[in-house]
Amino acid sequence: MKAPKEVLLLSHFIPLLLLLPHSVLSSDPPFSCDSSNTSTKIYRFCNTLLPIRQRVEDLITHLSLEEKISQLGDRAPPIPRLGIPGYKWWSESLHGVSGLGGIHYNGSITTATSFPQVILTAASFDTFLWYRIGEAIGTEARAIYNNGQAEGLTFWAPNINIFRDPRWGRGQETPGEDPMMAGKYAISYVRGLQGDSFLGKGTKRSLKASACCKHFTAYDLDRWKGVVRYSFNAEVSVQDLEDTYQPPFKSCVEEGHASGIMCSYNQLNGVPTCADYNLLTKTARGLWGFDGYITSDCDAVSVIYTNQKYAKTPEDAVAETLKAGMDVNCGEYVQNYSYSAIKQGKLSENDIDRALHNLFTMRMRLGLFNGSPKQLLYGNIAPKQVCSSVHQSLSLEAARDGIVLLKNSEKFLPFDKSKVTSLGVIGPNANNAKVLLGNYYGPPCISKTPLQVLQSYVKDTRYIPGCDTALCNSSHISEAVELASSVDYVIMFMGLDQTLEREDFDREDLVLPGMQPNLIASVAGAAKRPVILVVLCGGPVDIESAKVDDKIGGILWAGYPGEAGGLAIAEVIFGEHNPGGRLPVTWYPQEFTRVAMTDMRMRSDAASRYPGRTYRFYTGKSVFSFGYGLSYSTFSYKFKSKLETNIFLNKSIDSLQSIKRHDIISYDISGMSSTNCEKLELSSIVGVENNGPMDGKHTVLLFLRKSSSAGGRPMKQLIGFQRVSLRAGERVDVEFVLKPCEHFAHTEEDGRKMIDKGSHLLVVGEEELEFNFMV
Repeated sequence: MKAPKEVLLLSHFIPLLLLLPHSVLSSDPPFSCDSSNTSTKIYRFCNTLLPIRQRVEDLITHLSLEEKISQLGDRAPPIPRLGIPGYKWWSESLHGVSGLGGIHYNGSITTATSFPQVILTAASFDTFLWYRIGEAIGTEARAIYNNGQAEGLTFWAPNINIFRDPRWGRGQETPGEDPMMAGKYAISYVRGLQGDSFLGKGTKRSLKASACCKHFTAYDLDRWKGVVRYSFNAEVSVQDLEDTYQPPFKSCVEEGHASGIMCSYNQLNGVPTCADYNLLTKTARGLWGFDGYITSDCDAVSVIYTNQKYAKTPEDAVAETLKAGMDVNCGEYVQNYSYSAIKQGKLSENDIDRALHNLFTMRMRLGLFNGSPKQLLYGNIAPKQVCSSVHQSLSLEAARDGIVLLKNSEKFLPFDKSKVTSLGVIGPNANNAKVLLGNYYGPPCISKTPLQVLQSYVKDTRYIPGCDTALCNSSHISEAVELASSVDYVIMFMGLDQTLEREDFDREDLVLPGMQPNLIASVAGAAKRPVILVVLCGGPVDIESAKVDDKIGGILWAGYPGEAGGLAIAEVIFGEHNPGGRLPVTWYPQEFTRVAMTDMRMRSDAASRYPGRTYRFYTGKSVFSFGYGLSYSTFSYKFKSKLETNIFLNKSIDSLQSIKRHDIISYDISGMSSTNCEKLELSSIVGVENNGPMDGKHTVLLFLRKSSSAGGRPMKQLIGFQRVSLRAGERVDVEFVLKPCEHFAHTEEDGRKMIDKGSHLLVVGEEELEFNFMV
């Protein structure tokens, strides 16, 4: 039973909660500090000439304890006496402005640009494309807000967890399995969304919208064989934490300048991430210099008590998260139990003030305490910029550039439109516009299925779904076979959908579901010519049988390609676009499912027959490897400028300390300053040639391979990538600027960063360049 004072307190601020509208009723965005309101402009927190820090400190002094506590949930109620409107912290923008949280498509804006799901966008390996997508989403988000159809401007994206296990239902939301690549994606997307520049080290204090990097950290299991994310304890070694799980978040903070972080549901080595002081305060704020706000995942504070039994009482859960450095709770748990936690002496008002400082700082950086947003830096972003032709073209470009050509036997693709007199389209994903969007989508600007687009390409296009859904428990193989045998060409649209991979649901198998394999084999066997297989999915699938089937002439992986995905697929198939996407994840065989999804180890272990994970450590067979992708052209490489055979580190980096392990001499750089490390900068130039016959975009992937993988060193490591456009027959030089402390270091078992003395190999395609580090 609650104490009488607590009941009295709750009765004070519950009416404030009720004042917050659940839908936007005004065409004007909410704001504080109206210049025409004499009752509010007297407050120092409305004085835009003062530093934000001083304004926030002043605002907090005007709040009662009840009002302070009321602001600690994702739905913060208004404070009418101070002219402060309500605020909704939760909105989503994973690959477009979603209709979840504080966004409402119930006004003059009814749609938004739906870009490809992140995993396909990542396959472009194009950092500037990623930036432009973030920039477009940020612009549309601000336009929706300016039009009075949003309750907030804090967006809980990007998801930069490592795609560690192919069964993870949310792997589709991520940039893939490589930590460096995930970090580059985070930097590009965050800078674009927040209104920062693509290049440079600085950041604007004023935000177009706020990005939030999630889920911090080691979160990549949702629901698998009875293990759920709400109670899962991720047991992670220091080595794996430092070189796999944490680097994307470090990049997101230090170089992307993200203004938000979301702590995850899971525990990390026995401690809930939202209650982990070492993680939130010492690491993110202390080591990385994070100065934004930290939110919990939704109800992640409550599960610390209810599911994990880590906290003995709700008050303990609230106190431990706020003291650890969390600022706002998605949900009402902190609002409900903070007062009793204070009365029990487990929480202080200073702890709440600390959190409020970060929260109101963010709202001020967004310009929400500067008077009408319509008169501010981003106030002129209008509804017409939502679903603009530029943004829709960008969505099509992203889909085109992400699509990966996995197989093209005897150059069967592309089709010549003039020679395709009849076309059979088969598969449950051929005529479903929703499946193109993946998850966390908003209503798209356009909605065309692959079938509808192909019907505009070939007049005689006939369609049989073959299966009612992607689950394919029952199929119509006979009808599909009859169609396949009656047309000149066949395209099959198979794969997964959100009933098979999604948030809170992981797969148990890697093969195509139900009767899909039988349908594919039967149609391929009956068709006059080899068939084209288009696979729509986020996570990898084992399609080895299709890969080796001579009756399947081509395979495309199209992820979940967004609103323009149908057109992008058709353009690739008919040669209007030369595919250049590369897989951002390893495609494992079905036998990989013998590995427990709960095993967080990255490195292989021969003694226990553990194969390891991702291209850096996986020792088993792959269906397709990380970075794999074909083109209608052929590209060749040649190292044009060689690094010196021997590079003497101690001439550029002072105070090197050596250590000998595994018969390899390494030099400890973990304690060196970035300034010291940047003294040595190396350049490698790779000549790239498009040997024809088509113009095309191509990604150059530069890997580092060491002479030994002892001590858990990666077998190879991506250290650079660049996307280039080349006409048929054109050559271009691509320069990679390499920094030994960043690109040539490995992580020891104790977490220290080391550079190995001796031989190293730079690898691009089949070309290798050897050099040695000396002291």
